[in-house]
Amino acid sequence: MNSMTRRLVIGTAAVSMTMSLAACGNDNSASASGNQAIGLLLPERASSTRYEAFDKPLIEAAVTGQCTKCSIDYANADGDETTQKKQFDALLARKVKVILLDPVNAAVTAPWVDEAAKKGTKVIAYDRLAAGKVAAYISFDNQRTGELQGQGLLEALGPKASSAEIVMINGADTDPNAADFKTGAHRALDGKVKRIAYEQSGEWKPEVAAAKVNEAIAKLGKNGFQAVYSANDGMAGAIIDALHKAGRTDVPVGGQDASLDAVRRVLTGEQAYTIYKPYQPEAEAAANMAVYLVKGIDVTSVASTMTNSGDNQIPSMLLSPVVVTKAKVAETIVAAGLYKAEEICSPQYAAACRAANIPGSY
Repeated sequence: MNSMTRRLVIGTAAVSMTMSLAACGNDNSASASGNQAIGLLLPERASSTRYEAFDKPLIEAAVTGQCTKCSIDYANADGDETTQKKQFDALLARKVKVILLDPVNAAVTAPWVDEAAKKGTKVIAYDRLAAGKVAAYISFDNQRTGELQGQGLLEALGPKASSAEIVMINGADTDPNAADFKTGAHRALDGKVKRIAYEQSGEWKPEVAAAKVNEAIAKLGKNGFQAVYSANDGMAGAIIDALHKAGRTDVPVGGQDASLDAVRRVLTGEQAYTIYKPYQPEAEAAANMAVYLVKGIDVTSVASTMTNSGDNQIPSMLLSPVVVTKAKVAETIVAAGLYKAEEICSPQYAAACRAANIPGSY
């Protein structure tokens, strides 16, 4: 086991063990007559496949593993904040004790969260920091994620970085994580490249990201930029398609989320890198925090830090992301079990997998 793999495995085990040991105990510690349902509200399916493929099943498994009497009351907003508000209100009407909320628009959630608190329902901000008096927050170090994205782009450009003009397609303005990614990326890029020649929000929508890149091409010229920062993989795929249609196949494009299609693009060289945020420790930590609150246990005993949100100090866990290039797919994505080699290495990608030394029968 190499050092990178060891860090991933140890990090996952450490989070899981630290929280699981404390959360274990008698399910009857919560009121026998109380509602032990945990609400789970995820934001969308279209731009990122992670929520349905990883977050939901991992959270469900972790909750039921820690609390046999607990259940998950799940809904996905499909990118619509009005839909998510109705889903949130429905959970309050069903008197759930805890809601894990990954908001579509974090800026509008304060009245929801504060109303929930008045009714005795605690809200955990999952992946994105919701506004309001949330009980806990679990995510990754988002500025560090953006910094890794920027560094990945610099490494892809190599000695051309100092003279490069960059197009930046950021996430949605309504997402506080997107602001952190942007801050971190600028920290890495500013002063290291010639300039950021064009910067817009892609709104986490692939079709918007493609339109923005076409706008950048029209403004700067087809050959007027040397790399594209994309805040996530869903947008990166659309950006790469738009560049190819314009006749550009030499532009490094980075992303985030380690989606299966992005990992394949990294292997073929179409995408320079992705950012792998190990979903299992995030999901398990969130689930265990939820079980803590259902059982009336103080989550500050396991929170690794505190996050400022307005006047609030929120018990938080912020995990570390990992940058994944072609050379690191085997030791990160495959070794950590995010995807099996057979899932990645379909016949179309088998040669690229062999070139990247991915072990397996495919």
